[in-house]
Parts: sequence; C-alpha cells; structure tokens
Amino acid sequence: MDQVVAQAMQKWPNVPHCHGWLGLDARGAWRMRDEQTQRQNLPGDKIMHTALVGFINRNYGADEQGCWYFQNGPQRVYVDLELTPYIAHTDPLQGFVLQTGEPMTAIESVMLTEQGRLLLIGPNQVVAIDDRDLAQCLADLCIDGKIASDEALLEWMANPSKSQTLTWQKAGAALTVEPIATENIPTRFGFTQKPRQK
Repeated sequence: MDQVVAQAMQKWPNVPHCHGWLGLDARGAWRMRDEQTQRQNLPGDKIMHTALVGFINRNYGADEQGCWYFQNGPQRVYVDLELTPYIAHTDPLQGFVLQTGEPMTAIESVMLTEQGRLLLIGPNQVVAIDDRDLAQCLADLCIDGKIASDEALLEWMANPSKSQTLTWQKAGAALTVEPIATENIPTRFGFTQKPRQK
C-alpha cells in the first residue's frame, strides 16, 4: 500500500465505501463503471491511464469477507470481478505475471472450467489465465504423458470423471488438473464477485 494512502486512511477513517464503480475483467483490465453502465450490466470503460492503473495495482487487496477492493486514499472502492481476483499473462522471462505486475511465484494446483478457462492456484491466490494466452498454455496439458489434443480436451471437459487423467506439466512438475464449474469458483475460493453495501 502506498504511504500516502495509509496516511489518508488515518486522517479520514470513516469515509463511506464505494460499490459497483470499478471492475476487473477476465483479461486483467480495470474498468470504470458509471451508473448507466451498472444499470445495463455492461463491463465499463477500460482504464488506460498508466499511472492510475499502477496506483490501483499497488493498493489492491481483500477484506476478511473475501471482497476485493482498491484503497483510494481514505475510500475503499470495491471491485466487481468478472472471473477471479487475479488474471495472469504469460511472460517469457517471469512465467506468469498477474495483472498487478507481480510474478506468480508458486503454483500448487491447476483447474479447468467447462468453458476451457485455465486456473492456477497458488498460496492465497486463484488466478485465471487471460484467454489470449491460453493457446500457448495448452501445450502444458497432457494425457498419458502426451500433449492433449483438442478433441481429448473437449472430451475431458464434457465428462472429466470418465475421461483419462489430465495433467499440467511445467518446469519438471506434473499436477493433476481438477475440473471446476465457473459458477462454483467464488464459493470454492472464498471471494465475492460483486460486493455490495449491506
């Protein structure tokens, strides 16, 4: 957290929280969502200002209830999550990099949704891979030690319990891929997709 933010929180501790105005899309872009956008359930305008994006990234966190927010000075701006709290992009030097700019340092398990979204699970993190980077990650999915074909992946997604074991193989490690329904991700990992004032 930025020092100026911590100081503002001490100076003005009772500023009301903001809900619905900031979103994180499934490709890792921050989105500004005005009242009309919220009413029409639209994603909102992508925030392109580099300094503002950096400010949000540095001051992004979660509360005890699993609601993710951006601490904007004394005000907590809760984030609507399209998919997960973190989205990763592939990087040739750092491996997987979160939308906050931090590298993903440890991967403990891997999941695949019925829609073909790849999730990487790390310590206190559930991370969806940006769909634009998914194709290069498919070579890491194997059945019986061989790269899984498109047909085999589709068959596995349609009926994972009766299909062969799917594994994710990267840097010498092989992790069994677990199926997960998209609608079950927030409950499984204890976060709220759309925090609202109670």
